[in-house]
Amino acid sequence: MSEQILLQGKILGTEDFLLAGPAEGRSVRSAGEDLLAGKSQWITLLCEVLPRALLAELGLPRILLGSSGGGQFLVVLPGGVRQAVETFLSAAASQIFDISSKRVRLVWAVTDNLGDWAVIRKRINEELQGKSDAPLRQAGAAAFQPFVALPGNDSDLYFARELGAKVREASQIGWSPENPGKVVPGEGKYTWSLTSNLSPDGIMLARHAAPSDDGKQAAPVQTLGRRAQGRSTWGVLRGDVDNFGLRLRRVHSIEEHVPLSVLYKQFFAGELEVLCSLPEFWRKVSIIYSGGDDFAVYGAWDTLIALAREVQRLFHRFTEENLKDYPGAEGKTISMAIALAPETYFPLATVYEEAGRNLDLAKAAGKDCIYLLGRILEWRHLNDAADLKDTVTRLIHDFRMSRQFLYQLRSFYRRDAFSDGTDIQRTWRFQRRFNRILSGTRDREFQKLRTHLISEMVGRKSAEVKLRPAGLVALEWARLVTEV
Repeated sequence: MSEQILLQGKILGTEDFLLAGPAEGRSVRSAGEDLLAGKSQWITLLCEVLPRALLAELGLPRILLGSSGGGQFLVVLPGGVRQAVETFLSAAASQIFDISSKRVRLVWAVTDNLGDWAVIRKRINEELQGKSDAPLRQAGAAAFQPFVALPGNDSDLYFARELGAKVREASQIGWSPENPGKVVPGEGKYTWSLTSNLSPDGIMLARHAAPSDDGKQAAPVQTLGRRAQGRSTWGVLRGDVDNFGLRLRRVHSIEEHVPLSVLYKQFFAGELEVLCSLPEFWRKVSIIYSGGDDFAVYGAWDTLIALAREVQRLFHRFTEENLKDYPGAEGKTISMAIALAPETYFPLATVYEEAGRNLDLAKAAGKDCIYLLGRILEWRHLNDAADLKDTVTRLIHDFRMSRQFLYQLRSFYRRDAFSDGTDIQRTWRFQRRFNRILSGTRDREFQKLRTHLISEMVGRKSAEVKLRPAGLVALEWARLVTEV
């Protein structure tokens, strides 16, 4: 294979596609968990199946597959197959465009594998950017045709019924040239096994779903909400690696690029699947997707907080072990966000969208942060909030404090409490107000908790009071935990 070319494919429009509502007449079930699960599985599996199917159709070995997943793939090919590649990908792109109601597009770039990696990457990125900026060029005349969902070929049925729950139970996934834009559980001209761990011949896929009460299907969001401690509600957790693209751009060769991108994908797929299978998580959370540098999970609201803390801890350890030779902080921190459903029967896609907006806010405010209960905290401050929440709930449960005192504590956080010193209270004045709220017993343990609560809310070394943001998160957290 004297002449080599590099093919990079990319899937665009996934966020709009996942947020799109169901067709008229669909049930609440297919409009919620099954539909969103099927759509996210389709996007995830397309990036894995298409490059493998291309190699199989061309009669080429799997070793030529560089990386796949996370919305894109990279393949090394012999130079004589350019036309066959174009034909294959054009057919797949056309069906992908149709069954996604013209929301998802497959674009690709092909270049000679010659020169420095920085030059090769620049050529690929320029071609991909050109196709991304001119979507109608690839769609052609089909872009101007109104989309009509045929009664016997409804795409919602494909995502919710043919994928969805079936992919969670399937042992393999298949592809056929008759439907180049589809993946089918269990059958096809070519098939690949679905695994939860690294396998040379299989596709690694995180697909855990909390079981329903009868164990026969995935639990709906209403059931997950009832399994939460305190308030019966559910939410969505989304996470994204900070500056992941910049980390990839700083590598010097394709030999570095491929293992690094595969490493991140394996972390999210493998660790999420293992975590969600642990006793404290398996009945309370379900995975929406895991990508190359991000993930999304829905479940009981309190369990999502615990899961977020555990994923952050594992990711920190992962980067310390695997990226210690890479300078800079890019790709070594992760930001997350949680959105809670305002009502039990709220649409999952809407809460997923809200979690995405919260994640954007967290990443705009800084790196290595989490958006939780209306505030953005650094991860180290989340631990402070958890400790303070435990103190408040002990005061309620062990010493029978009224839940009203939570609202009294919240009153300390006035509108301008976080301004630059314009509304800072003197410590003695704060102590006097605090004593009125927490008074009536001289129990030693109670006094200890009271002192700890004051120090955690205002800090230990300040002569003036400026309330800490983690305190407000802790109070809201305690309110939800203690709500019946």
